[in-house]
Amino acid sequence: MSSPDLPDPRIAFFNQHAANWDTENPPIDQTLRRLEGLRSLLAIEPGQELMEVGCGTGMVTGWLAERVWPGRVTAVDFSPQMLEQARSRGVAADFRDWDVCTADIGQEAYDVILCLNAFPHFRDQVAALANFRRALRDSGRLIVMHLDSWKAINDFHAHAGGAVQHDMLPEPSAWPELLKGVGLEQSTCVDEPDLFYILARPE
Repeated sequence: MSSPDLPDPRIAFFNQHAANWDTENPPIDQTLRRLEGLRSLLAIEPGQELMEVGCGTGMVTGWLAERVWPGRVTAVDFSPQMLEQARSRGVAADFRDWDVCTADIGQEAYDVILCLNAFPHFRDQVAALANFRRALRDSGRLIVMHLDSWKAINDFHAHAGGAVQHDMLPEPSAWPELLKGVGLEQSTCVDEPDLFYILARPE
């Protein structure tokens, strides 16, 4: 874990991969088809204020923006090069260069905070969750989602090496206590071969 007073080494890692990120990952169309199939879990609706945490190159930002319009997506990443790629798509979203472990991301501003394929990369996961709780409206929801299982995600990072080698997703049994410590309550946990999903709400 890096010190909160020092630059996060993951930023350089993701900056380096930004130019080729879209080709190094599953095709965008494939990812969007998966998300369409998971719309009942996401429960994203028109008029919502949604924060997309770890937006990367904006592969799904446009899809999210279409579904919450006339609401708004605030798309967040700590990698300037990733954000440059995301902005180039011309999506109607607010892009912010934020480290969600330390940045002031607002208070009671969002209906939904979505961490898609991002949570393991927070250098202080408890601080990030506490920040999300402050930013969620009392009726809001936090969604942590990966399109793979908990074990597969952690195995992938363990073998990736470099700055993300130790970036781990907490095991399913750890989430209730982790969330309760910051004033959130777990509503749903799914850990299947092709999906990890946590839904939490303010207590």
